[in-house]
Amino acid sequence: MQTNLIYKKMIDQYLNLLKQWKWSILIVSLLLVGIASSGLRYLTFTSDFKAYFSANDPQLLAYETLQNVYADTQNALIVVEPRSGTVFTREVLATISEITSKAWKLPFATRVDSITNFQHSRADGDNLIIEDLLPMNIPITDEQLAQTRKIALGETLLRNRLISADSLTTAVNVAFKIEKNHPEQIGEAVNAVRRLSLQMETSHPEIQIHLTGSLILDYAFTEASERDLAILMPIMLVVVIILLWIMSGSLTATIATTAIIAIAIIATMGVISWFGIEITGASAAAPPIILTIAVANSIHLLTHTLHTLGHGKTRSEAIDESLRNNLSPIALTNLTTCISFLTMNFSDSPPFQDLGNIVAIGVNITFIATIAVLPILLTLLPMKAHKESLWGSNAIYQITEFSMQRKHILLPLIGIITTILISFISRNEINDEYLKYFAEDAPFRQATEFTAARLTGVTSVEYSLDSKVADGLNDPGFLHRIGGFADWLRDQPEIVHVFSLTDILKQLNKNMHQDDPSYYKLPEQRDLTAQYLLLYEMSLPNGLDLNNIINVTKSATRITVSLKGLSTRQLFAFEQRAAQWLDSHDLPAANTPATGPDIMFAHIGDRNMRDMLEGTIWEIIAITTILILALRSLSLGLLSVIPNLIPAACAFGIWGLLVGQVNLAVSVVTGMTLGIIIDDTVHFLSAYRQARYGLGLAPHDAVRTTMSTVGNALLITTVILACGFGVLLFSNYKATAWMGMLTSLTILLALVTEVLLMPALLVIRPGNPK
Repeated sequence: MQTNLIYKKMIDQYLNLLKQWKWSILIVSLLLVGIASSGLRYLTFTSDFKAYFSANDPQLLAYETLQNVYADTQNALIVVEPRSGTVFTREVLATISEITSKAWKLPFATRVDSITNFQHSRADGDNLIIEDLLPMNIPITDEQLAQTRKIALGETLLRNRLISADSLTTAVNVAFKIEKNHPEQIGEAVNAVRRLSLQMETSHPEIQIHLTGSLILDYAFTEASERDLAILMPIMLVVVIILLWIMSGSLTATIATTAIIAIAIIATMGVISWFGIEITGASAAAPPIILTIAVANSIHLLTHTLHTLGHGKTRSEAIDESLRNNLSPIALTNLTTCISFLTMNFSDSPPFQDLGNIVAIGVNITFIATIAVLPILLTLLPMKAHKESLWGSNAIYQITEFSMQRKHILLPLIGIITTILISFISRNEINDEYLKYFAEDAPFRQATEFTAARLTGVTSVEYSLDSKVADGLNDPGFLHRIGGFADWLRDQPEIVHVFSLTDILKQLNKNMHQDDPSYYKLPEQRDLTAQYLLLYEMSLPNGLDLNNIINVTKSATRITVSLKGLSTRQLFAFEQRAAQWLDSHDLPAANTPATGPDIMFAHIGDRNMRDMLEGTIWEIIAITTILILALRSLSLGLLSVIPNLIPAACAFGIWGLLVGQVNLAVSVVTGMTLGIIIDDTVHFLSAYRQARYGLGLAPHDAVRTTMSTVGNALLITTVILACGFGVLLFSNYKATAWMGMLTSLTILLALVTEVLLMPALLVIRPGNPK
């Protein structure tokens, strides 16, 4: 009783403060938002896929080690498709030479490889000749054309890498050196590649160009994020505003809520910009989530105000009563939602940690705006009593009655349905193919799938095999183990191409024996290997040296493996087989870990699923404990778990039945949606406790009173949030689209659980003493 009196006194003091200082509070609030929003000029997007990995991520460390030892691996693959069919015509080969020449001038380009500038080695008497396969600016004779075709299609280093086996497709590979602290260079380089491609297609209509590669991938991530923020975010906002206007029946409520949304999003994004947090494809989901939380907070305050206003109270009285009844639940939802999103720091991926932290900041800004700015706006904007919009409230009331009357049939039935749906969770498979993050009509995906079907593999895995001894690459025994690994790789069913130093050495050994095919094998003497490498490197032109596959001390070499598009499970299986081969051939896998973007995303997706499961468990424990203490009821606190967990579990079961794939973004949905749907649970149970113990009503009547108080708000928030997240389905970035789809489904199931299951559970729950 004493606690209630203290709380009531504090609320009265706060209401008086709002009335006396409303203009000062409003002006100060707007000034603070203005200061925060000034940080938006520092808001940046990162194009680097490595942003998805923590600094101590083992796969990232292996990848960066490889990049530091060898030349940078970021590339753009300019895939050329001759409309006439074959690559080997004078016109097409001249075009390839032109693209190769111009690609050298692209910003930040460090190396260009194509079939025309491939360094072909051959014997000429006692001399070793190394030159471009097809030198530029010379007439191409029929004999040269036939010879070029024969060499290119027979060359292990080219076939299924830069020229297709059927000679219908070729590619120019451009390597770039992008400075780590200058991600804007990625956009500059990609746009330059696009301009070159458009120029070549325009001047050479006989070809069509497709762009893929790691650099194009990086920029595709950024473009997808920027598009979502620039297009989908406004559409989502418009959808929410229209639905809010229709369902609340109040223009004032709509304007006031829109103002709170704007304050929350602008201030939050401004604040994180001051802290230098970069936006990625994952953290770009923060503004839509903050929007939903702002709507949820505002709706409960607004619907109660409109409800009270419609029952004869003055505007001031209606606002006061709404604050008295909703301030505590809104504060509680602020706390639980904040905790929910902070548990995303359990994720091993920094962008998802950023997402949780950004939303947590937004939750607190939204809370302050809702309890400080929204009541003032309601006093200043025109508002009059009108017939309250019901929008399905009668249906919810009838469902509630049905739940209480048929509880003994309904509860077992819901239990059976829930069990069946949850059983389908096992059908979900972790699969983080980065290519499928993009819509089927996305240019990058189309180009990459074309490349996979017509030229080379889309999955890349790299190894650095190190002898740990200077000039160890000259050791015939070590070379034979490298060659054995390359041969083993080529025998694997997933492999499309293997790029290895041993193939160059085999060709040189053949050249140095008058091109005798029987000498296409690794040299057996250490001094011969050293001489071959020295002679070969001295003959290579600037920019086409062996730094991309040999380290400075010549102790290690790099093997690049191109594979077919694989699921995460298939990629792990291949990685494990390769590690076993390395371990059994004195090339410890621990010292030569597989790396590359595909391996990196596969591992972090697998780890993230386990990490977020742990985070969700702690999240549930923390939120349940808080609700037990806040509601002062063990049974009510424990009951809160049911409407929070069942929707997410059933949603993942349905997902397993219909889709069956879980990627990095989808793996965080449970924790994220729990932070959203907890709002309705808190308001429902807070209203029920007030009716049950504050008013002394019987359980049935307490549920009815609760539904009459918060039922309309539950319906409005569910419809608006589900439709708002539904807009994300139109994202070209599949990770965002899938997250939006699963979140909408979870929110809808949460409403079903709230109005169909909770009433039945509450009336069979043993009553607690007052």
